[in-house]
Amino acid sequence: MARITDFREAGFSSLLEELQWRGLVSQSTDRERLAQALDGEPITYYCGFDPTAASLHIGNLVQLINMRHLQLAGHHPIALVGGATGLIGDPRQSGERTLNPKDVVAGWAERLKRQIGGILDTEGSNPVRFVSNYDWTAQMSVIDFLRDVGKNFRLGTMLAKDTVARRLKSEEGISFTEFSYQVLQGNDFLHLFDEYHCTLELGGSDQWGNLTSGLDLIHKVRGVDVNVFTSPIITDAQGKKFGKSEGNAVWLDPTMLSPYKFYQFWINRPDAEMESLLKAFTFLPKSEIEHLIEESRTNPGAREAQKALAWEVTSFVHGEKATQAAIDASAALFGRGGDLAAIDEETLESVLEGFKVADENGEHVFPQSEAGARVIDAAQAAGLFKSGSEARRAIKSGGVYLNNVRVESDEAVLDDKDFLAGRFALIRRGKKALGVVERH
Repeated sequence: MARITDFREAGFSSLLEELQWRGLVSQSTDRERLAQALDGEPITYYCGFDPTAASLHIGNLVQLINMRHLQLAGHHPIALVGGATGLIGDPRQSGERTLNPKDVVAGWAERLKRQIGGILDTEGSNPVRFVSNYDWTAQMSVIDFLRDVGKNFRLGTMLAKDTVARRLKSEEGISFTEFSYQVLQGNDFLHLFDEYHCTLELGGSDQWGNLTSGLDLIHKVRGVDVNVFTSPIITDAQGKKFGKSEGNAVWLDPTMLSPYKFYQFWINRPDAEMESLLKAFTFLPKSEIEHLIEESRTNPGAREAQKALAWEVTSFVHGEKATQAAIDASAALFGRGGDLAAIDEETLESVLEGFKVADENGEHVFPQSEAGARVIDAAQAAGLFKSGSEARRAIKSGGVYLNNVRVESDEAVLDDKDFLAGRFALIRRGKKALGVVERH
């Protein structure tokens, strides 16, 4: 991953100006005050991540990237993994969240901490500090919560929050539990201000109301002005949000979405998205991003911008080794270099997921085969040919490959060694039509 250059080297007057250029700032408190805070002595800042799923996704990744920019600038990050708020979940645009069991939430919280620790520095002069709001929230009685925290919130202000107002107009409305979420988050900011002198909170633009609740609370009870800023919500080319609530989450956990599929997601983004994605999701310097954008416009077929984007984001999340393995697997799959036999079973299975075929029940599965079976039959099972005679003609014309090796005879059979990782045999028709059979 290319390391970010100092904002001054790129011609920006402040770190905030660079973040704005990258499209990483949506709403904020006073811009001049915020810019001065970011360019002055190191400050402590935080971002909250609620364990409402077993993994973070690329919507959360924007916050981690903002945290990383600030960490590289010398500021001190706090990652709040919401052991308390995760039991409730922040209000969605529509519909109440399903409350998850406490032990499940606790397990998810540990997984999120490991993910965040793999992205932000955990050692050095300004390592990320992990906190859980369960530690201070669980100690409060209902009376303490109402007297010490709730007393400082005004119902009119709470009702005016965008998400709350939208939910109130819906058929389902909003429960007191989710309505109280903004009070809990406000109290988190106050606690971190008192405990660590945390003076900045980050979040997504849909969190603006929750973020300002803490800002207002600190101003009211401590008489201090702190800062918040949000980043835009990331959407696809159709304007649809990437997130678990939309059913199209791009997960950061490699067990939920393999590094290969993660890499493929980025390399398949359209040219029209290159400028915004390169700015927001990579740490490449301004000059290099501008060069890649120009290349994308003048020579789109080379897809240099997509390659750079996919490499930068995947290596940031999964590391360079896993990223290179994804690239090598893709190249080896279609005979463009690389050794098929060198691909590990987990990566191979992930790569081949898209080559399953529908069985008689309509379920997508790997077609079954075995050693001694004819390549012709395996190729038909994999959906490459409609008939044996069609497969024979393709073999005789030199257009069929088994694991990237040309099949010379229409009587060729599969051997034990032809099953990669002991499971899969790849059959290719021409340059692009690929099929796979699994040994049963």
